Amino acid sequence: VSGDATPPRPDPAVVPATNERHVAWTFGELPELLEIRRKGQVLIGFPALIDAGDAVTIEVFDEPEVAALRHRAGLRRLFALQLRDALKYLEKNVPDLQKMGAAYMPLGTVEQLRGQIIELALDRAFLLDPLPGDAVAFKRRVEEGRARLTLIANEVARLASSILTEFASATRKVKDSRNAVDAATDAQQQLQRLMPRDFLARTPWTQLQHVVRYLKAIVLRLDKVRADPARDQARLAEIRPQEARFWREVAERKGVTDPRLQEFRWLLEELRVSLFAQELRTPQPVSVKRLDKAWAQINS
Repeated sequence: VSGDATPPRPDPAVVPATNERHVAWTFGELPELLEIRRKGQVLIGFPALIDAGDAVTIEVFDEPEVAALRHRAGLRRLFALQLRDALKYLEKNVPDLQKMGAAYMPLGTVEQLRGQIIELALDRAFLLDPLPGDAVAFKRRVEEGRARLTLIANEVARLASSILTEFASATRKVKDSRNAVDAATDAQQQLQRLMPRDFLARTPWTQLQHVVRYLKAIVLRLDKVRADPARDQARLAEIRPQEARFWREVAERKGVTDPRLQEFRWLLEELRVSLFAQELRTPQPVSVKRLDKAWAQINS
């Protein structure tokens, strides 16, 4: 905010030239700022563990948001490297994987789905904030997470299975509703937003709990449209301006994240439930007026 003094950055910790690959936490504490000497150059920035497949490396970034995102993926890899046997077991024992794979087929392969389930299970077991910042905290988190990893993986798989069952139903309903052109086209676009190939990885965990309801709402809406197409058109006219301004803002920000914008994105889904499938209920009251108010706060 203009006029505010920028808080002083801490002095960076110094590490020698580091192209080193690590398979365990053997690199000391990760400070807020790090100075790396490499090929005669000194690089100062926000440190992050980088996923290098069978190891991790350390890099520094100018932007703390970029560093944080890359660090989570690197940290997940480092945890996975401590749990090879447990992960082999999980990969072979994801509940109902083949059945889920059939529903997932329009999006990708069984292997991609399995990979997302395992990654999300690792996130839920090990990457809860605050993240470990040194070897002792890392080791403690390994032991804590190992004890609950299988339970969490099964929970993730159950949720994925429920979502994919409703996805299959919604996909069939859209295909069967092509006579209602506007409603079917709009529902298909909603499906594509809700269910990208990496829907498990991309959707925040709290919102993932609601995706089944959003998909059920699509089916209910299309069940109703034949009886009263004019009503559906009127509701669609209410939500279109809300969505248009949101996606325009997202495009203009070019990937810069804003928690309030993310919250608005899920309010749009709740508004759809409220307009088209009210019987499914929303966790909180939602209306066009409430969205206008939330939008004013985003742009204040």
